[in-house]
Amino acid sequence: MARNGKERREAARKVEAALGHEFERRDLFERALTHASVTGGKADVRDLERLEFLGDRVLGLLTAEELWRRYPQMSEGELAPRLNALVRKETCAEAARAWGLGPALRLSPGEERNGGRDRTAILGDACEALLGALYVDGGLDAARTAYDGYWLKNFDEIAGGHEDAKTALQEWAQDKGFGTPSYADIDRKGPDHAPLFTVEVRVGKLSPEQAQGSAKRAAQTEAALKLLIREGVWTKERADGRG
Repeated sequence: MARNGKERREAARKVEAALGHEFERRDLFERALTHASVTGGKADVRDLERLEFLGDRVLGLLTAEELWRRYPQMSEGELAPRLNALVRKETCAEAARAWGLGPALRLSPGEERNGGRDRTAILGDACEALLGALYVDGGLDAARTAYDGYWLKNFDEIAGGHEDAKTALQEWAQDKGFGTPSYADIDRKGPDHAPLFTVEVRVGKLSPEQAQGSAKRAAQTEAALKLLIREGVWTKERADGRG
């Protein structure tokens, strides 16, 4: 259901409270809440994509710094899958949900009807855009405050509960003598601002698995995950971070 202006403004106010930051540049905050479906290519309407680009790097820096401090004995190879788990789109979407971001977003009527306010891809992108906006508006300290409010209190659970499926599949396949998994692009649908990729993974002579995602890597990870579960390497509970 579409949000009227008053409802969305109230939702945005709650987001600021959850972030622990009141924006001085209101236009920057609004831009971080504006999905590309709204702009329709209009030069006079600015959406979240450039802020998302910046926020992705801010998130990576804050996460790498925390990993470096928290796990001083770990090698780079041990830290990398934990970094991937902490910055992946699904984790960002959960942070966005914790901040109550969905009701505050500006979406096109089409995205609204398609349930865009709770779509992982949209929420993940908006989360990164907000981190970028926080960095521009209040510096790294503002971004860190928001980061600490979600990531820090869930850090060990996220880092330890979502082992990278592609890495796990590669290690298992090589241990079994199947060689290195290969990934093939099968299809791409949707507009540029909301693509949907279909990817297939093959391991030796095993039957392949296909999966979809809003980015190629996400589709590859999901395909690897499906194959791991099918072959009994992982349980669904482990894949979901529950065991």
